[in-house]
Amino acid sequence: MPVLRAFRGSPAALRPPALRENAARGLRARPQARRGAVSVPLVDRAALASVRPPLPLTQHRSRSLLTAPAAAPPSSTYTAALDLPPSLSSWATLDPETMSGSNPARILNLLRGVWVHPDAHTTESVPDPLTGEPFVLMPHIEENELGPYIASMNSCPKHGLHNPLGQPQRYLMLGEVSQKLAQRLSDPVIANFFARLIQRVCPKSYAQAMAEVAVTRAFLYNFSGDQVRFLAQSFGTPGDHPGQTTQGYRWPYGPVAIISPFNFPLEIPVLQLMGALYMGNRPTLKPCHRVSVVMEQYIRLMHDCGLPRTDVDLISTSGSVMETFLVTARPRMTQFTGSTRIAERLTKALDGKVKIEGGGFDWKVLGPDVPQGSLYDLVAYQCDQDAYACSGQKCSAMSILFMHDNWAQSGLLKKLHDMASTRSLKDLTVGPTLSVPPIEIKAHLQSLLSLPGSRLLWGGEELNKGNHTIPECYGAMSPTAVFVPLETIMASPEAYEKVSKECFAPIYVVTQFGDNEIPIVLDALERMDEHLTAGVVSNDAQFQHKVLSNSLNGTTYVGMRARTTGAPQNHWFGPAGDPRSAGIGTAEAIRYTWSGHREIITDVGVEPLGGFKIPPQS
Repeated sequence: MPVLRAFRGSPAALRPPALRENAARGLRARPQARRGAVSVPLVDRAALASVRPPLPLTQHRSRSLLTAPAAAPPSSTYTAALDLPPSLSSWATLDPETMSGSNPARILNLLRGVWVHPDAHTTESVPDPLTGEPFVLMPHIEENELGPYIASMNSCPKHGLHNPLGQPQRYLMLGEVSQKLAQRLSDPVIANFFARLIQRVCPKSYAQAMAEVAVTRAFLYNFSGDQVRFLAQSFGTPGDHPGQTTQGYRWPYGPVAIISPFNFPLEIPVLQLMGALYMGNRPTLKPCHRVSVVMEQYIRLMHDCGLPRTDVDLISTSGSVMETFLVTARPRMTQFTGSTRIAERLTKALDGKVKIEGGGFDWKVLGPDVPQGSLYDLVAYQCDQDAYACSGQKCSAMSILFMHDNWAQSGLLKKLHDMASTRSLKDLTVGPTLSVPPIEIKAHLQSLLSLPGSRLLWGGEELNKGNHTIPECYGAMSPTAVFVPLETIMASPEAYEKVSKECFAPIYVVTQFGDNEIPIVLDALERMDEHLTAGVVSNDAQFQHKVLSNSLNGTTYVGMRARTTGAPQNHWFGPAGDPRSAGIGTAEAIRYTWSGHREIITDVGVEPLGGFKIPPQS
């Protein structure tokens, strides 16, 4: 039996566990009748031959700024030839297993409830991060095609699609949609669909990809039923006289925009998109073009679960064209997750009407107390995960490790080296870096090694010694760590700048301190510009207090099991120390990010006891 074309040259980790064991025979997962079970029947040649070839590109057709884009044919046009299980066939328009250079997936934009631009005269291809083949085709909107998208955004009133006083039934509708989405993501077939799709466009281990689906599912369950309207709970205060009361409300912004990154193709955009909708906003979503196929499919699932088709617009374009769109359309608020450089640029371009979760140079401090046994192993494991999971491409990834002398003497570095050496491209526990090309990673490494006393602890070379098919536009660095003495880091602003530079890759800095150098460590933390996540690994209450009271990271983990990564749905995740900070995941984060305060004072004019006499002018 032939191996699926999409698997050729791809690591085994691109397949879920059930498929991994039988990849050589070209197996594909199918659901059994019994809930939660999965069987793996063979794929025959006829099924493979039935996969629809890519639609031909149309000739160039220019449009005026105000011409509406062409609508796509019904979704069945794209799905009829796909061999998908019933739980996918009603909404999915692609198969993650068969996407390839010879059979690329085609995705569309969503505008006012219609999937548009099947005939886009500018089509962008997305390369497979593991092979370089163009395996996703998407429309690329130019500036002269923005008119309908601008008009669509401006069609939403400033008071939103709903608010506590207008259309409140939509809170209930969205709670029902959330429940249906959560239930659908509980289906192993649908969960696997998204995990595999995530892996194809942003290579990470299957466990990491499925964890993203799990967090998204739990979030949706959290905001099912009445929980959406509870987000908009108001509060009242008695007035000064009979008939007067004051009521505080959470009010939507109305037309908003969301720009989401590549590293969490499902979790980050879904949590922000749903939060925006819950509070009554109408968002225009622009995911990173490398991974936008994930959200295109998720929005189709949202429609299948009852979301009104006109509630969200989806746009695919370049960053510069998106900036033109934002400056012209003037959304009431733009939520951006991505690099600090772009966040600052958008802040200026949009007059500060932004909520951001920018880059993060995240630190971990290992305190003086060193545990024994399995707890020691757990600390080492968490350090390895924080640095290298998803190839270091998390805004919460550990960028620098401050290690107390006691930890250094315990042999921690050898254990960390041994753990890092087990990561492999084969199972995607390390893989390509999509935003940092090789030349930048090498330049950063050389910059660190140029500092006095620095040394390479491990790594520093290309994955598999260059024996891979990752395209040259993406980085491919083996897990790397560099030791830099604390006195060198703090010796000059130039040295500190080199060490504190965030590199979205599997590389981090290690340094060491003693009891008398704790004030120097605190000074190093104070100098940092980004304050997203941090970990204080210690059960020593006095040490915890000293570090926590002298730092400000928005999401700080403390205790012997402290980490820097994780970002589950049960606690606030976001930076601190910046009035533009956006949160994600919790009710507080949704209210803070996606609504503003409105006060309504009611004064019905109850006549005072004894009547009213007009007083002297004041």
